[in-house]
Amino acid sequence: MTSPAPTPTNPHHGASPEGTSADTNAAKTPLGVAAIGYAFMGKAHSNAWRNVASFFDVPAFEQKVLVGRDAEQVAEAAAKYGWSESATDWRQVLERDDIHIVDICAPGWMHAEIATAALEAGKHVLVEKPLANTLAEAETMTEAARAARGRGVQSMIGFNYRRVPALALAKELIAEGRLGTVRHVRAAYLQDWLVDPDSPMTWRLNKETAGSGALGDIASHAIDQVLFLLGDSVTEVSGRLHTFVDSRPGADGPEQVTVDDAAWATLTLASGAVASVEVSRMATGKKNSLTMEIYGDKGSILFDLETINELGFMDATVPVREQGFRRILVNEPEHPYMDAWWPQGHVIGWEHTFTHEIRDFLTAIDTGTPPTPSFEEGLAVQRILAAIEESADAKSAIIQVASH
Repeated sequence: MTSPAPTPTNPHHGASPEGTSADTNAAKTPLGVAAIGYAFMGKAHSNAWRNVASFFDVPAFEQKVLVGRDAEQVAEAAAKYGWSESATDWRQVLERDDIHIVDICAPGWMHAEIATAALEAGKHVLVEKPLANTLAEAETMTEAARAARGRGVQSMIGFNYRRVPALALAKELIAEGRLGTVRHVRAAYLQDWLVDPDSPMTWRLNKETAGSGALGDIASHAIDQVLFLLGDSVTEVSGRLHTFVDSRPGADGPEQVTVDDAAWATLTLASGAVASVEVSRMATGKKNSLTMEIYGDKGSILFDLETINELGFMDATVPVREQGFRRILVNEPEHPYMDAWWPQGHVIGWEHTFTHEIRDFLTAIDTGTPPTPSFEEGLAVQRILAAIEESADAKSAIIQVASH
């Protein structure tokens, strides 16, 4: 027998009744936040937590505790990033009544255990992408999220590029029909941090800890953008994976690389559109280039993360003599998220996407509205990743992606 799931400890777990005064809302108990992980993603998320209330109207919260395995290092990080305290045992943190939100920035192999336990403890959960290392883990997490949602506990996966203002604008233009019928999409996410064969072994290059290589790390972002921008789903895939450097220097000598360095996939969408996806961590000269090209019968859109404030847009409905891509500088107050920032023309950066993400998550908790992307959406990406792996193992055979 399992014990009944606890009710949410969050004082903001439902929408305020009509007629509730602003003074009453302001008097709500601040939400207590715990972040698990203090390295790359932990730093990015901590920066967002520290700054979000300075720019957006969000419910009151407190950066309670930062969790990590190394007591000395996590204490140093907590002091630097604005957390009140640090801890080394996430399980003990979940038992605390003053913790209402758990932000999981730990490696993928830890996601399922922490997220499931946090949801069962009545904590709202934000977890970094990909949702998990395996499809089975992702399914378990999604079921836990679904059950928790029925108790007023919210959950979200951190596909932060949905919060790039230029990409949010692209979605608006597509939804408004400015591209007409979308026929095909090219998505590429290219990096070069593994070009040097003497770059040392890390947990990201071990299948047991990372789940996959470029596929899960960056193809998850590219695939989520295809689904997000088009509001579509994938019905079948064909894929290929490749590892260019199969051994790297480890602490005790050479270690085997057990994940992919690059991945390619062709996705058939339910609408009839076709998307090509290419990702690599061996693309010399490409530092962090996520490019999206969306082609419709009435227009097209171009985006490159390395020029994050710009969106290319072509309107094919104007006379041919006037057609051509124009550059939209996405810095106007009328653009998504931008009214909270600086005067027109003053650019924002990569880190701001996490601030937008935290803003949206806090707002969803405060209003009792399920945030997006949900764990279900993260699971949809996970199913596509698994199908690409299956296809690659079968010499790029076409694999059907089940709809759920």
